[in-house]
Amino acid sequence: MTEPLNFGRDVIDAHARSGGDRPALYVVGPDDATTIYSFKQIQALSNQAVAALRAHGVAKGDRVLLVLGKHPAFWPTTIALLKLGAVPMPGTTQLTARDLQYRLEASGARAAIVLTEIANRLPASSADTLTLRLAVGTDPTPLGWHAFDPFALNEPADDDGNPTMADDPALIYFTSGTTGHPKMVLHNHTYPLAHRITAEQWIGLSDQDLHWNLSDTGWAKAAWSSLFGPWNVGAAIVVDSLTGKFRARDMLALLSHHPVTSLCAPPTIYRLLVQEDLSAYNLQSLRLAVGAGEPLNPEVIAAFQRMTGLTIRDGYGQTETVLLVGNGPGAPVKPGSMGRAVAPFTIAVIDDNGVPLTGREGDIAVLTRPERPPGLFQEYVGDPAGTQSRYVGDWYITGDRAIQDDDGYLWFVGRADDVIISAGYRIGPFEVESALIEHPDVVEAAVVSSPDAVRGEVVKAFVVLREGVEGSEELVSALQAHARQTTAPYKYPRKIEFVQELPKTISGKIRRIDLRAREWGSGG
Repeated sequence: MTEPLNFGRDVIDAHARSGGDRPALYVVGPDDATTIYSFKQIQALSNQAVAALRAHGVAKGDRVLLVLGKHPAFWPTTIALLKLGAVPMPGTTQLTARDLQYRLEASGARAAIVLTEIANRLPASSADTLTLRLAVGTDPTPLGWHAFDPFALNEPADDDGNPTMADDPALIYFTSGTTGHPKMVLHNHTYPLAHRITAEQWIGLSDQDLHWNLSDTGWAKAAWSSLFGPWNVGAAIVVDSLTGKFRARDMLALLSHHPVTSLCAPPTIYRLLVQEDLSAYNLQSLRLAVGAGEPLNPEVIAAFQRMTGLTIRDGYGQTETVLLVGNGPGAPVKPGSMGRAVAPFTIAVIDDNGVPLTGREGDIAVLTRPERPPGLFQEYVGDPAGTQSRYVGDWYITGDRAIQDDDGYLWFVGRADDVIISAGYRIGPFEVESALIEHPDVVEAAVVSSPDAVRGEVVKAFVVLREGVEGSEELVSALQAHARQTTAPYKYPRKIEFVQELPKTISGKIRRIDLRAREWGSGG
């Protein structure tokens, strides 16, 4: 691909020219006050940020760590980086110092634009490797960092960045590692525009919608539903200020007070919502509800529909893709199914030889020839073998398992790569096991998913203790606290079982499949 392409210029600036006064960003503050930015304002703010970042030395191709949570600065800053041809690498605010350091070192990042609290979390040795450090927020700026506020810049708004081509690097997301550290998923400039598929064929958005996705901006789900998807079609995006422990009533209050027409949330959130009396809230503006990130329980779909009249529509894709499979607006929904392939993708469940299956479990796969699917990642950076392992003949293998019925609907079975999805968070066993093994009382650890009524599944650790140490509730608490401190808090094992030994292959590899079978039944 050699044609010029850039989401900032081709989408945002185009909206600014054709309907610039339409709302683009709908920011709800802690006091429920609302600030609305139009597409014309986002164009100006992003161009001013381009000029400021250029003055700081950010250049085309530079990899930039971006950890801004739900701060409104995320939106114009991301557009500015794309316009510059720099490569933003979003991360969640729950990343620990170790997580952050790994991302900086593995990527060779030249700059970091992060919340002040994240800047304070970074070890000085890590920050010293950066040529530019920008801190966003109201707290005092840490030593060695520059304050950055894209809403208070004095630069002119006529710098729209550098030329970018369709196949230039655009974004890097980090996956959750299973047999090693997280992989770097590289997308080019076709990826943001390919999320029009996500917006139109799954969510059902138009330029008249106000869409709210609950995801932290550090997850690839934010690219789907908090940024590229809605803005491709000119919909406005809600930025909430909900922090701390999730409370369904806080979310319902926001829905009651603001004209949100479209909602995207993980099934965990919907499970909690249906525990409330939804008739006590004004949800009349809401016309669309979608769920993604983990399988959606049929009973939750039924309860939500009974209380609101709306059907939650499931959708499926990955960090490496845009939406691949979904229940589109107006399409018949089979509760419990993640839906059917959306255009222009050819999706099948295949066996190990690449032969499509019907009614039998296999790998979810995407046909990659004769046309390369839109939005498919370019590569795992620095891991050609890992990239190649994703292909069987003409098929890209997602790593997830499913069954496809005679009508083309896919029914999710599990993840072939051991990734745990808990409350919408993707958690790699390797990182949690590594944290546990660092504890002086632990000899070995294996981490798998375990069923949970609210979260769908949670992290469970099977732990072998050193000789002379007895398992106890006190030790469970100590290991959980240790895991929280060592890795991101959402990764800690909510269940711990002490065992004498772990099941292993003849070559000494831990058989997680046996442990999962103990938790979920003989089917694994």
